[in-house]
Amino acid sequence: MITAPATAFSQSGIIIPGNAADNLCMRAYELLKADFPGLPAVQMHLHKVIPTGAGLGGGSSDGAFALTLLNSKYNLGLDEALLEAYAARLGSDCPFSSGMFQAWEKGVGDPGAFALDLSGYSFLLVHPGIHVNTGWAFGQLSPGAPVVPLSEIDWQDVASWKGRLTNDFEAPVFTKHPEIAVIRDRLYNAGAKYASMSGSGSAVFGIFEAGKLPDLKWPEGYFVFRG
Repeated sequence: MITAPATAFSQSGIIIPGNAADNLCMRAYELLKADFPGLPAVQMHLHKVIPTGAGLGGGSSDGAFALTLLNSKYNLGLDEALLEAYAARLGSDCPFSSGMFQAWEKGVGDPGAFALDLSGYSFLLVHPGIHVNTGWAFGQLSPGAPVVPLSEIDWQDVASWKGRLTNDFEAPVFTKHPEIAVIRDRLYNAGAKYASMSGSGSAVFGIFEAGKLPDLKWPEGYFVFRG
């Protein structure tokens, strides 16, 4: 008797703790399998390079692109709108993290489109190696209306964002991990037009004039990306 292969998941690079079945890539497969029973068993391997607990959307984008890959490989016929709907069922920021569209989110992943061109800028991303638990971070928020509505932000004037475009996660995360606030302040002092913590942290990014990234020294163990 020939036994049909079972779906399996493996990973390399940065190891993600927890059960394989809870990984967003596997959850993406199971989500599609429920609606497409003919989807065959797969051997899925994830090479993880985006650190967890950094606020960079690594897990969300992994899950969203798993949907895209399965749709393409097995000709499921899902258009962009349906892929976005499946991604939203994985997590409210999965459609955004996949790059399927460029938008802000309001409420639970409701998109509002905007035009943004950052091709004339350079970026410095600093990750201090601190893991910020996303669940904890969300638990610290008290939802409220922003001081400046996103619809009133001038998306073409990056320098005007400081003090107007804010990340609500910064207050609780900076209190618990003041060294993350130091990163943002160093980026501003070095000439960043805008600097902010990414998502729920702990990575921080700075936006600089093209070709004018500062040569800053960071503590050992920090990950720094220049682009």
